[in-house]
Amino acid sequence: MFNPDSPLGRLISAPMRPGIVVWLGLRSARHAPLTSAGQVVLDPEHGLAGDHYAGRSGNRQVSLIQAEHLAAIASYLGVPEVTPEQLRRNVVVAGLNLAALQGRSVRIGTAIIEPTGACHPCSRMETILGPGGYNAVRGHGGVVARIVAGGTVRTGDAVTRLG
Repeated sequence: MFNPDSPLGRLISAPMRPGIVVWLGLRSARHAPLTSAGQVVLDPEHGLAGDHYAGRSGNRQVSLIQAEHLAAIASYLGVPEVTPEQLRRNVVVAGLNLAALQGRSVRIGTAIIEPTGACHPCSRMETILGPGGYNAVRGHGGVVARIVAGGTVRTGDAVTRLG
């Protein structure tokens, strides 16, 4: 990958300011609306309790997006606001660049997750956000992650890169 002792490696490993969880949501079934939750339980074997993906293991157990990207997507669409419910992500964080967490363990609440890749938009973005919705979300859809150690995540919890 890269030499951790190289100038680039040192930059990638430089300290980061923690982020904060600003919104949590669950989908009870495929295509069901997201419902806001004050807290969620993450389990490495069963995923996100109460979410339609619960019970699945793998690299897509939870999805995260940056609050800052909601404003960017709204701007690309020329609308005043895009909500977390519309984008169908489980966790919205603020003050933290999710791309800088790739390949690292992350403490979120009392759980530990590992981002595994980008959360690309689906064709439903055209229906939910209107024409251009898919392209507005491209590159701003957040990340998916696997749950390494279970725990509880609440709105207001810190999001911290480990190591």
